[in-house]
Amino acid sequence: MQYKDEIEAWLSIAEKAALLAGSYLLNPEQQSKNINSDAGRDIKIAADVESENIILNFLKENSGFSILSEESGMIQRNDRRFTWIIDPLDGSLNYLRGIPFCCVSIGLWHEQSPILGVVNDFHHSELYTGIAGKGAWINGVKIGISSVNEKKRALLCTGFPINTDFSTESLLSFIQKVQGYKKVRILGSAALSLVYIASGRADAYMEDDIMLWDVAGGIAIASGSGCKCEINAGSHPNAFRVTVSNGNFDVN
Repeated sequence: MQYKDEIEAWLSIAEKAALLAGSYLLNPEQQSKNINSDAGRDIKIAADVESENIILNFLKENSGFSILSEESGMIQRNDRRFTWIIDPLDGSLNYLRGIPFCCVSIGLWHEQSPILGVVNDFHHSELYTGIAGKGAWINGVKIGISSVNEKKRALLCTGFPINTDFSTESLLSFIQKVQGYKKVRILGSAALSLVYIASGRADAYMEDDIMLWDVAGGIAIASGSGCKCEINAGSHPNAFRVTVSNGNFDVN
């Protein structure tokens, strides 16, 4: 594998950054749940920005790669071989309302290809890590995909991103896509949905127009665990149609 020795070091950097941010988000004396903006179906809270600052500062101190982050956009730096892609708090509304399904997500990508990922499910002390094409782990223990081989037996994770058209026509189309599955789960965190596929807890994920920072870390981990991953351009900048599965059945 190209950059083999460096990839291990880069993964360690991402792990440390995600753990620092997760520790902050768990600390009731430091965390801030003040709402910065609440427009349409999107919500931004102070904790998003504060978690992002922790991650950005650590990455800048320990890496020269450019950074794409949900709150700050693209930060160009000297080493442009790869790009860190950050969601400092995936599942902000869950976090705000005390629903323990949210996480810190960090991915390292080369153009449209994932290299590695880290997802810190800080409420459950689960640190997911992965290197595309090599392997994926929870707290250092290797994980793998499920053996479910029929859609009618499969559990699908999905969601409604902020760009979703909630017209009747769009919702009917959504129903047609998901009605063949045994069960459907909408967790409110794309990153956690993806690592659940990677670890065999669920069998497939699909979402249209999901933002890249929501899925960058999770896709890398899913790729490392042996998932089949498809990424296609969406209808908005930095948005994509993503399908990820154990590869044993037709997702669509």
